[in-house]
Order: sequence, then structure tokens, then C-alpha cells
Amino acid sequence: MTMTIDQPAVRPIPEGFHTVTPSLIVHAAAEAIEFYERAFGAVEIDRAPSPDGMKIMHATIQIGDSRIMLSDEFPEMNCKGPRALGGTPTSLHLYVEDADAVFEQAVAAGATVTMPIGDMFWGDRYGRVLDPYGHDWGIASHKRDVTMDEAMQAMQALDGQGCASSGTDQTV
Repeated sequence: MTMTIDQPAVRPIPEGFHTVTPSLIVHAAAEAIEFYERAFGAVEIDRAPSPDGMKIMHATIQIGDSRIMLSDEFPEMNCKGPRALGGTPTSLHLYVEDADAVFEQAVAAGATVTMPIGDMFWGDRYGRVLDPYGHDWGIASHKRDVTMDEAMQAMQALDGQGCASSGTDQTV
């Protein structure tokens, strides 16, 4: 007769994670973690060094209620960050209580402004920065609800300039 011991159920989505979790590759993960702490108030959850202890194979940080995984570049395993690839095609969108304060904090920590913060036609106070590791961050606070029709009308009024011209406020 075989006895079985009931095992606790394993959660398919681990505690603290959401369905989608970004995973960033950077050229200096330990420095990047420190930057994210200064710029966005990140908290380090865990860190696993490479066998030689020279790089980070995996780390998890939390910003607000969201977690982000990150690691150093490992070109031999085709893990390359934005700098090695010549830029990034993605942007991380960060909703915060005070977009102006977080935007200024990120810039003070070393981020480069790529889109000045302003009131946008879709209802957010929004701006974009590039972190020193090549990742693009949109920083926003939702200020007002806008219908899709209102947003489309406001976007058309920009004469095809879209968000790229958002150095000035884009209100409906």
C-alpha cells in the first residue's frame, strides 16, 4: 500500500506577480537596480549571481505593485540589452500618484528626458525618459477620463504630429 502526503497547491502565478511581468536585460544589472531604487523607488526582491559571481543571472525588483525581472547581458546566450542592440523598441509605462515628482526624481537620478512631461490629450499627465541602461519609461498620472472619440478628435487636431510634438500640453 502506497501512502500519499497532500502537498500544498502551487500557484500558477506566483504571489506578488501579475499576468505579464517585464524582464529587462541591461549591461550592468547591479548598477541598474541601484538606479531604479533612486529613480522609481524600486525595492529589490531577490538576486541570483552568475556562477563566477561577476554578473546577475536573475533579479526581481518591485516598483509600486508591479515586479520587474532583470539580468546582466550574456551575449554568448544571445541576451543583449538596448545598448548592444542600438536602442529599444519598447517602453515601460509607469502609472504613479505624482508624475511630475517621479519624472523629476528619475531625471535627477540620471535619466534623459526624451519627451517633456505635459497634459496629454488622452487624459494623462505624461512624459518619457530613457534610463542610463537604454530602457524607455513613460511616466504618467491619470488626470481625467476621456472617451475614445474625444481622444481621436484631439489626436487629429495635432495634424499628424502625435505624441512626438508633446513638448507642449495636448488637451482636449
